[in-house]
Amino acid sequence: MVTELITVAVIAWICQLIFGGWQIHQFNRAFDTLCQQGRVGVGRAGGRFKPRVVVAIALDEHNRICDSLIMRGMTVFARPAKIQAISGISLQELEPDVIFPHDSLCQNALSLALNLKPV
Repeated sequence: MVTELITVAVIAWICQLIFGGWQIHQFNRAFDTLCQQGRVGVGRAGGRFKPRVVVAIALDEHNRICDSLIMRGMTVFARPAKIQAISGISLQELEPDVIFPHDSLCQNALSLALNLKPV
């Protein structure tokens, strides 16, 4: 009985490692594509017992958002997706509480992504 439990735990841990690596690979590919488009800001919100949210935005030379991605969730099945609502918006016009009116974690992550350091 104990060996079966240990075997199941080891199999679950190995699956977690495989799926976690696959998730990181997917995010890195999306982030590399984003980085090729301009300056990038990244924000992360959430915690151990809340779903985590990662938002990344790419700005062109006129400080307009040319591309973005969001990844949210608690599992290894979360995938990066584009935020269509902010494409083409100027950095000064962007308001996180308007883009995500009912999601404080996404608002926080977007606010952190907007805090770009000057180049």
